[in-house]
Amino acid sequence: MSLLPLQAQNLEVLGLCFGVAFLWGVLLQRSHFCTMGAISDVVMMGDSTRLRQWVLAVAIAVLGFGCMAWLGMISPFNTIYGTRALNWLTLSLGGLMFGVGMVLASGCTTKNITRLAGGNLKSLVVLMSMGIFALATMRGLPAVWRVQVLDAFTLPLSAPFVGQWLSALTGWSLPKGMGVMSVLSSAVLMVWVFKDRAFRAASAYGPGLLSGAVVWAVWWISGVHGFVPEHPETLEAVFLTTASGRMESMSFTAPVAYTLDAFMYFSDGSKRVNLGMALALGLLLGAWVSTVQQGAFRWEGFTRMDDLARHVLGGALMGMGAVMAMGCSIGQGLSGLSTLSVGSLCAVLSIVLGAVLTLQWQLRRAESQA
Repeated sequence: MSLLPLQAQNLEVLGLCFGVAFLWGVLLQRSHFCTMGAISDVVMMGDSTRLRQWVLAVAIAVLGFGCMAWLGMISPFNTIYGTRALNWLTLSLGGLMFGVGMVLASGCTTKNITRLAGGNLKSLVVLMSMGIFALATMRGLPAVWRVQVLDAFTLPLSAPFVGQWLSALTGWSLPKGMGVMSVLSSAVLMVWVFKDRAFRAASAYGPGLLSGAVVWAVWWISGVHGFVPEHPETLEAVFLTTASGRMESMSFTAPVAYTLDAFMYFSDGSKRVNLGMALALGLLLGAWVSTVQQGAFRWEGFTRMDDLARHVLGGALMGMGAVMAMGCSIGQGLSGLSTLSVGSLCAVLSIVLGAVLTLQWQLRRAESQA
């Protein structure tokens, strides 16, 4: 393969990811699909509708990834989730920080991108704070603490994916074990999701179904369409446009940080638009177009200093937490869980715990002030 067709394939991958994220941005703006909102609805109101949407998205993403692995189209070990060592402390603390941060910041990364598209300048402050602290945790002073202190607490993990456990028990191949386990897992999740009769209307399950399909689609774009078995210069296998060099699906905290970094240093020639950046920009533009089309665009800003401080702190915790947890509520909560990774499960449980504790604290604080 010559470099010219390879450049065209690069653009195809970026364009497809941008297009998929654009459509998802329209969906998020209209449906209010949100991880933090799902948790908040359960804690504050006892309403599980958005939680069922989120669980359905996980089920669809798990089924899609597992079927592609079963068919031999992709391998879970080509993702960032296939590590042989479980950094349990880094993942747990990072997830906890992200969960706390997304409550303080009034939403996770995708929610703040969607709100920014609607004219919410609070979200701009959150995303800027998040991007700065994410970059620092990847490359700056917090990165030293992360690598030298937290990452020292690891557990050996011979089987990082649950599908491997089934393969070991049955003697099946890894692709078959991944495929069967994904079918079983998604079936169990769907039984819980659809046991509520009120959720069986398309308006209720549609956002979750389509969100799971988006995760599935990006895995295919990155892992199948964007895979080059032999790069013409390095002669090595490569996944085009990914920041990690491995196949990727949706994640938004690190891409926001990369976008901020590229905005400030693009002229040095080393910055390139990657898959995650295309997803973030597509999500922003899709949500903006939907907002304008509905006539819902409104400028909104801070009116109190304590509100500003809370959102800055929330953004900082999300930025640091997502890097430590190897993903945000989407990067781990949907993309990571779709692989049935043990590390992703650890991170997501910590995100949920952090969010629940913070929501309960806010509830008690509001009651005491009342």
